[in-house]
This record gives sequence, C-alpha cells and structure tokens, in this order.
Amino acid sequence: MKRYFPRITRIALILVYLVIVAGALVRMTGSGMGCPDWPKCFGYYIPPTDIKELQFTPNREFKRGQVIIHDEKLWVARETFTTAADYNEANWEHYTKHDYAEFNPVHTWVEYINRLTGALAGLAVLFMAFASFSFGKTKSSIILLSWLAVFLMGFQAWLGATVVYSVLNPVKITVHMVVALIIVGVILNILDKAKELTHTEAFYKHDGFFKKLLWVTLVFTLIQVVLGTEVRQFVDEQVKLLGHENIHLVMQDPIINFYIHRSFSIAVLGMNIWLFIMNKQKGLGYAKTSWVLCLLLVEIASGIAMYNFDFPFASQSIHVVTASLLFGTQYYMILESRRSVAQQA
Repeated sequence: MKRYFPRITRIALILVYLVIVAGALVRMTGSGMGCPDWPKCFGYYIPPTDIKELQFTPNREFKRGQVIIHDEKLWVARETFTTAADYNEANWEHYTKHDYAEFNPVHTWVEYINRLTGALAGLAVLFMAFASFSFGKTKSSIILLSWLAVFLMGFQAWLGATVVYSVLNPVKITVHMVVALIIVGVILNILDKAKELTHTEAFYKHDGFFKKLLWVTLVFTLIQVVLGTEVRQFVDEQVKLLGHENIHLVMQDPIINFYIHRSFSIAVLGMNIWLFIMNKQKGLGYAKTSWVLCLLLVEIASGIAMYNFDFPFASQSIHVVTASLLFGTQYYMILESRRSVAQQA
C-alpha cells in the first residue's frame, strides 16, 4: 500500500480540486440554494426534476422528511403517509432553517452534483487516511495529517450546510473557501512527506531570502482570495437585485474592496515576477515559478474580462479555480523549499 500511497493522495487532491470547480459552477449559475436543505435535496436522495414533485397532490405517498412548497413556504412531511383529497396541515411541519422556498431544476441539479462531488472527495480522503496506516512504523505524521484531512472534510461539509441554512451568508462563504484551501494544503503536506519516504523527491539550492519571499507571496495570495470572495458576493447581490439582463450595470458603483483587490493584484504579480527572476539568476531549481506566472496571467485576464466585458461565460469560475490552483502551487513550493536546507548541510 505504501508504494501506491502517493498515487492515492494525488487522486484525493484532484477530487478536492474538482469540488472547488463544482463550487465555482454553483456560484457562477447562482445555484447555491438549489437544494434548500442538507444533506438531502428537498428531502430526496435523488432530487426532483419538476415542480409538480414538490406540490401537494391527492392520493400520493410522501415519505417522512420529504418536502413540498405550499403557500410559498417549505413544508416537511412529519411521517410517511398518503395524502387525502385536501391538504391537511397536521401532516406537515414548517421548515424552520430559513424561509427560502423556490425551485429551479437547473439550480437544484447543479448544487446536487456539487454535493455528490464533495461526497466522492470525502470517500477518497477517507481511503487515503486508511492507506496511511502503512506508514505507521516510518512516518506517523502522515497518519496524523491524513486523519486531520478527514476531519477537515467533515467540517467543510458541516460548513456547507451552514451556508445553505444562512441563505448564502457572505462571511460563511468566505470561511468555506478558506477551509477548502486549508484542506488542499494538508493534502499537499501529506503528498510531500510520502514522496520523501519513497525517494521520489527533488532537491533545491538553498536561499534563505527566497524561502521567506515564498511565504510572503502566499500570504498575499490568501489576502487576494478573501478580498475576491467579498467582491464576488457583492456581484452576486447586484445580479440578484438588477437581474442578469442588466449585468452591465453591476460594477458601476463597486465596493471599496474591489479597488483594493484590483490594485493588490499588481503587488502579487510583482512579487512573483521577483521570485521567478531570482530563481533563474541563482539557479535554485524551482520550476513551478513558471507555473505560478502562467496561473497569474490567467487570473488577471479573467478578472479584466469580468470587469470590462460584463462577466463572460465561465469567467468567474475560471477566476476562482485559478486562484485555488495558484495557492496550491505556491504552497507546494514552500514544502519543496524545506529540502533545500538538507542539501546545504
């Protein structure tokens, strides 16, 4: 199992990134409330495709916990029963987590696929944690980190539920995104430690200032992610207020965080160009500095497209996913830099 552990870890990492992609699609399509309950969707394991499935009809069996929309409210079946000719409120209890009671089949299935992806990633991380026991005699930290990843996946699922219950509270959405990046960081740590034991790692020339600069650029990226999440929430609220047909009006009077986010991107780019030049001049061996610059160019291009061309299709998703890939690449370079000390010794 130890031999295949790095591959298992990579699969878990890819699936976690797929969850981030799915989450970006949820935000892009405005499907965050596509399933108003959790973990089921309108009380079903497989969600409805037609509003008729969520309406009261006579002589129909409802299972306990299934949901209908009645009088613009969500109602949950108290027990399994078959309806009579008329609606009987005694058979139902009002859903009290929130008062959002709308059904859009596209939004429902986008959110449902997001949850399925999350469940699949959770299973992959759990499998990785069981596989980590093969390192019991050599690297107990891999076991601890693997089970930390399992805990964080569970915590992230709970956060997802609180986001729904809060009807997409901006602060909770930001925390949800940050926790996703923390999970990426933990799994990258696991992968790096596993590579050390399987002797597949590379070594890098030591430069103390370069290592510190790596940390600074990572912090800058995290600040950008938080600012970007707040700007995105503002955009979502404006779209909801103005409608998609008036999306060209969304950024006419943006919040101050937008200007900070846009200006700060220059500092992020400058810091990473500095890293790239330093790596080339000193021959430090960090090939991923080129990856970072490519990701930054995509990030900046998608940001320019959103602002200047009224949010072209998929531009928001590309922006979010690229930011998470950027974070992962930068963090992995920090992990790689730890081996530069061993080379100097």
